[in-house]
Amino acid sequence: QVQLVESGGGLVQAGGSLRLSCAASGRTFSRYAMGWFRQAPGKEREFVATISSWSGGRTYYADSVKGRFTISRDNAKNTVYLQMNSLKPEDTAVYYCAASSTVANSATRRWEYDYWGQGTQVTVSS
Repeated sequence: QVQLVESGGGLVQAGGSLRLSCAASGRTFSRYAMGWFRQAPGKEREFVATISSWSGGRTYYADSVKGRFTISRDNAKNTVYLQMNSLKPEDTAVYYCAASSTVANSATRRWEYDYWGQGTQVTVSS
């Protein structure tokens, strides 16, 4: 079992930055590929970014955030991060952290993830 707790959301102006954190419980954090998804009101939850298990040498991003967002992990702290720069109003959503025990890298589909956090709200004003 893995419990995930997101933090770092908030209200920011367009062009600003936020860093989301996701703290995981358990001693086997490094074996999980980690991902970030988001869900805007009235829309389906969509993939944002993922980082491979263990050293996190592989990352993959949705086209909509490529070049603006960066995913990283610190296995010593059991934490995955999402650095979000040049934020746009269309980035407004609840952001969810997720852990996958079955896919080592490039896990972009919701069903590839076993565990989910409760979400953190990100609001970007124009």
